[in-house]
Amino acid sequence: MKDLKNILLFSVCLAVLVSCSEGTGSEVTLPAPSPDFKPFISLPAATRRADSLVRLMTLAEKIRYVKGYKEFFIRPVPRLNIPLIYLSDATQGVHIRHELDSSIFQQMEHATAFPSALSLAASWNLPLVDDYARAVGEECRAGGIHILLGPGLSFYRSSQYGRSYEYLGEDPYLVSSVIERYVVSLQNTGVMATLKAFVANNSDFYRRRSNSVVSERALHEIYTKGFKAGIDAGALAVMTSYNLVNGEWAGQSDYVINDLLREQLGFRHLVMTDWWSVWDTEKIVHSGLDLIMPRGEFFTGVEELIEAGKIRETQLDRMVGSIIRSCIMMGFYDRPQQDSTYLETFPSHVEIALNTAREGIVLLKNDRSLLPITGSKDILLTGKFVDTLAIPSGSADVDGYDWLDLPTAIQNEFGDRIMIKSEPTDEDIRAASLVILSTGNLGLEGADIPYKILPGDDAFAERVCSLNPNTIVVVNASAGINMMRWADKAGALVYAWYPGQIGNRAVAEVLSGKVNPSGKLPITIEKTFQDSPAYGYLPAGETPRHGKLKWDLERPIHDVVYKEGVFVGYRWYEKEGIEPLFPFGHGLSYTQFDYGNLKISPDGQDLRINFRLENLGDRAGAEIVQVYARDVECSVPRPIKELKGFKKISLTEGEIADVAFTLSTEDLSFWHPGHRRWYFEPGEFEILIGASSQDIRLSQKITLNP
Repeated sequence: MKDLKNILLFSVCLAVLVSCSEGTGSEVTLPAPSPDFKPFISLPAATRRADSLVRLMTLAEKIRYVKGYKEFFIRPVPRLNIPLIYLSDATQGVHIRHELDSSIFQQMEHATAFPSALSLAASWNLPLVDDYARAVGEECRAGGIHILLGPGLSFYRSSQYGRSYEYLGEDPYLVSSVIERYVVSLQNTGVMATLKAFVANNSDFYRRRSNSVVSERALHEIYTKGFKAGIDAGALAVMTSYNLVNGEWAGQSDYVINDLLREQLGFRHLVMTDWWSVWDTEKIVHSGLDLIMPRGEFFTGVEELIEAGKIRETQLDRMVGSIIRSCIMMGFYDRPQQDSTYLETFPSHVEIALNTAREGIVLLKNDRSLLPITGSKDILLTGKFVDTLAIPSGSADVDGYDWLDLPTAIQNEFGDRIMIKSEPTDEDIRAASLVILSTGNLGLEGADIPYKILPGDDAFAERVCSLNPNTIVVVNASAGINMMRWADKAGALVYAWYPGQIGNRAVAEVLSGKVNPSGKLPITIEKTFQDSPAYGYLPAGETPRHGKLKWDLERPIHDVVYKEGVFVGYRWYEKEGIEPLFPFGHGLSYTQFDYGNLKISPDGQDLRINFRLENLGDRAGAEIVQVYARDVECSVPRPIKELKGFKKISLTEGEIADVAFTLSTEDLSFWHPGHRRWYFEPGEFEILIGASSQDIRLSQKITLNP
């Protein structure tokens, strides 16, 4: 622990800004916070303090205050004892920005690199989400970080989205379940959560020139469900997205912020932009936005707009007050954010990262029970991530420390049975009793990526799997990838996502059987991108990857039309009758589970669901049981089935569990486009219990007329 303390050197320094005199103030009426959220300062008290501080600020101070400071800070106002506030990426750990001005803030040198958010979602383990988010929060506290720019919940609409690894998959119920736990656990450490990026932000292809054309029903049923869960859990910040939404940039859109986010979803706290994503001062002020990041270069001419009567100073007061009030609620004005006692928790964070990797790994295929590996000799390890680490790039990547590479992890597990060759001959491949082939791609921020691995990697995987049917393919990827050239030839397929600094140990443990795989896909892996509902989103003649992040503000805006509406992910494939390569919710185990004795009974406006789950195998394992619902006949088009519940249940060999769920009429409702509200339509429903969206084990129809 002493060595770790020596590594993590940091301190928080305040910059000095001077000026004084009085300004004006305004009253703010806010709803009560979620009972799950425990603010350090009560909402009424925080509102009174914020209003009093706003009244003491000059107009010039207010204008400066709503503009970000030094890239990743909310500026201090020392004369009013308003402290410097530091904002840091990302969802899966602390992104350390060594380039920041060290006279303002000294970064800690290392932070734990956790598995990617998509890996966390693949665990379907909500108590593990609590541990993961708490650990991230504790590292923020150790580093003096006030606001985490996460969790991310931009929806998985397109497998080509370069940042898919930062987010939580394609199903709004799964996303919402993870988000609410993440927010509560993170904020209970004293770190503010930022839900990002609002809204319909599902492509990084020239992201500032992309206009998401999406219906209000799809926004409510799919793209804002996770945000609503985070808001109800008490999140105190939301970040708007780069894209336009139905014709206006999200960060300066009155509809997106005032109407959708604040009025319809009920959010009343800090709303910030993504970095360099708004352009019109007048629209910004009227939109309901609070904070323009990173420096507010385009927020100009404020005094002239006030003099012309186009905006009011009271609107600026609201913006400033919202920022200050949110920070006061988290206790930022009443305690130091840096707490060195959290250094003692770092070893437990590494263990949490390891457990997340273990539970997020998905066994997609296991022909002839090739896995777990027992007794084999002459095991050849080869492929893409033998000589390099699977680390994506962008604001969400984390430096980590004490990284464990794949060859070391495999050798630690299997000893001298392993041969490592980056460029094996055909004879090497044929002669091996087993081949472990590493392949995949690297996600990135600022561009989308093709739905395939590099041509050389694809050809190599096909060659190896063709030469040796006992090939186990381990995939590290940001999302689904095209595996059609070799998936049917591989003996086993293991999806490991980006497993973090210690995650290759989990990969080795799954291969050896020390860990029984229990992850399941939070996405659908389609056969080709042409099957995807997002296919055709690129302008004619364009390809996903456009190089480095570019401004290109003179480039024409292109529409991304969400033509599929609410039929996203498995909803789309089932509606269109398209067979995916691997379905949503799919994942194998080294044991088998039996489902039986389904009983469904109405209880007022609720449905009580009970069934039996039994481990039929000879080893302990965990099964993720999934509850889907189908509206048999409805006045609007609805998906064939929708996820409405899940549980991860661990059973020893031969153990039987009684499993119970409760569904309400609210769970079975849809967003009515005519009434513009959630609406339950009485009638017949089918409840389906399964091991994946396509592996339904039990079902029963029931009529609901509450």
